[in-house]
Amino acid sequence: MSSRLSTPSGSLSTLDRDRGSSRGRRLVVLGSTGSIGVNTLSVVDHLNAESADSGPYRVVGLAAGQRVDALIEQAHRFDVEAVAAADPAAQSRLARELPNVEVFTGPDSAFAMVEAVAATDLCAAMVGSAGLPATLAAIRRGWTIHLANKETLVAAGPLVAPLVRRHGATILPVDSEHSAIFQCLGGRESASVKRIVLTASGGPFRNTPPEQMREASVEQALAHPTWRMGPKITIDSATMMNKALEVIEAHWLFGLPPEQIEVIIHPQSVVHSFVEFEDNSILAQIGPPDMKTPIQCALTWPDRRGGCSEPLDWSKLSGWVFEPPDRTKFPALQLAYDVIEAGGTAGAVFNAANEQAVAAFLEGRIRFGRIVDVVAEALSAARIRPVDSLDCVLEADRAARAFVDHRLGREQPPEAVAR
Repeated sequence: MSSRLSTPSGSLSTLDRDRGSSRGRRLVVLGSTGSIGVNTLSVVDHLNAESADSGPYRVVGLAAGQRVDALIEQAHRFDVEAVAAADPAAQSRLARELPNVEVFTGPDSAFAMVEAVAATDLCAAMVGSAGLPATLAAIRRGWTIHLANKETLVAAGPLVAPLVRRHGATILPVDSEHSAIFQCLGGRESASVKRIVLTASGGPFRNTPPEQMREASVEQALAHPTWRMGPKITIDSATMMNKALEVIEAHWLFGLPPEQIEVIIHPQSVVHSFVEFEDNSILAQIGPPDMKTPIQCALTWPDRRGGCSEPLDWSKLSGWVFEPPDRTKFPALQLAYDVIEAGGTAGAVFNAANEQAVAAFLEGRIRFGRIVDVVAEALSAARIRPVDSLDCVLEADRAARAFVDHRLGREQPPEAVAR
């Protein structure tokens, strides 16, 4: 099985078994103060504590958005060489409190940091498309990418695949579902795969009538029954947009056509996904709903080390439920297959429109039920073009955001409608 991505339609997530030990690797974490970033640093702490010497991982760079206090604490704890903050106003404080650390600030700070530091690995955990330029820069430098950011492949899959091949980079999935598929494949060729099935919790509205769901409040949408995540991905789970993004990402990661990628509801979130092979046998990856396990799997692959997650308590498992998703109630799922079929900049439009619509919902400017509607409208209105550069992706991103802002600007906020 070839390592890395051999072609745009080939598998991105296959890795040579001779990658070697993780010892002595230098890690940059994008989105270090978010849930994935915090868990990644906890796993690094665990792995280094288990090591007999200085530890397998040295954290050399951290990038965050607005949470400067947390960024400073992390920088001190890991004695990093560089930090990046999206907020330009943080420059003087970071320079004052981290006098021996190289400081980058502003919208391009993560990219500038990746270009400046010497590293071997990047944890791409920055929410949304903001981390895309920095992740592409790391790919061009031939680093191993621990990919937790769905948007990298959703928005720029046609760009990422040839870059990985050209620069000898490696991509390892961190999302629990894609990590599960990666582990189940175990180096087998995709030709032996009949289908992959991504499991979904169903979110907080699995049993909620559609009419009631469309009017859900922000508080209700953020009340995920299984996972503890940031607000954006939690809203995506409530709309099942997260699973739509994962379908597109799986298409690129595993080089499979959309008809071989399916979704099933599994509210217990214990079976993280499974692979059905041509001989009708099925392999599943099972574990507690804790992101530390897939993070550690990526950091230590192809080895297995003692875990820092709680083990699964089989005595408390009385039954597992699997049921097909209602695509009428969750229309985001069908949009994913439409995006794969359209190709080109459709992924960038899809992702950007969703980010903008979710932000509007969290700010109370639109109803919950309008999120997916607005994304569908943006896709219908967009002129889909081939992806041949980062500028092309970013222009499609900007156009989609402008479309959503313009569309929502003509709509009354929910409070006004209610009156």
